[in-house]
Amino acid sequence: MVLEATMIVMDNSESSRNGDYVPSRWEAQSDAVNLIFSAKTQTNPESSVGLMSMGGKGPEVLVTLTTDFGKILDGIHRTKIRGSTHLATGIQIAGLALKHRQNKSQRQRIIVFTCSRIAENEKDLVKLAKRMKKNNISIDFVAFGDLEPENTKKLEVFNENIKGGDGSHLAIIPPGPSLLSDTLLTTPILSADGVAPRGGAEEGGADGGGGGGGFEFGVDPSTDPELALALRMSMEEEKARQEKEDKSKEAPKGESLEGIPEENQPLLDGQGEASGSGGDKMDEDKPEPTEGKGDKKEGGGDGDKMDTA
Repeated sequence: MVLEATMIVMDNSESSRNGDYVPSRWEAQSDAVNLIFSAKTQTNPESSVGLMSMGGKGPEVLVTLTTDFGKILDGIHRTKIRGSTHLATGIQIAGLALKHRQNKSQRQRIIVFTCSRIAENEKDLVKLAKRMKKNNISIDFVAFGDLEPENTKKLEVFNENIKGGDGSHLAIIPPGPSLLSDTLLTTPILSADGVAPRGGAEEGGADGGGGGGGFEFGVDPSTDPELALALRMSMEEEKARQEKEDKSKEAPKGESLEGIPEENQPLLDGQGEASGSGGDKMDEDKPEPTEGKGDKKEGGGDGDKMDTA
């Protein structure tokens, strides 16, 4: 499980108003940011994510590195669409934000969304890429919207000069019927960058689980983080329930086994004695009333004789 500090740079230029991506370029970015945050924090709870924009008058840090999803949502809602992009400046500011991370053991990564024309030239981008590589910062590009050959070539040159051991990826996503976030799941940024798949494979090998391609519960957390989290939580709840049931079963069994011989013996003995003595009394009492009746009859006969006399 990779421990990372990730800064997400959003393109809030005027080009993000375009509706060629469902529902719009800006809304598509917002959904993708939510997905990235969930994937990073669920892969490792100690990973942190920050947010910034690079449009308007200049780049702006919206949210510093955090694990609070509410702050990310607030930063997205506070962002206004305006102006043009400042790609190089935005990457430099994101690098400074990563430099001031609290946990220095976190790997540094920047994910840049770009949907407008890139004004910087190749030479400046190459210098910036080498500088970021020297600082051990990985940079992923999500290119969509304006996919002109000039733009894609600049991004490819940047990616070639920054590639390192931790992996820097370029995802070019053309417009289509599917959501940007759904397409992003199939790119190396989330599916093959070694974050979720490697962690799942290692866990599967260590636990001896062979199902689901090495992923826990047979679900890739990067493709469906919500389902993976729900399955993990349900498993933990089920374990807790089973432990409680086992404890509750063990305690009553000990008490009942100890109490049964002490409680049942006097009850059985008492019932036997009561029923036996009652039977004897009834048998002894039965002849007495019959004798009394005979006496009464005899007394009655004497009375008749007295009457006749």
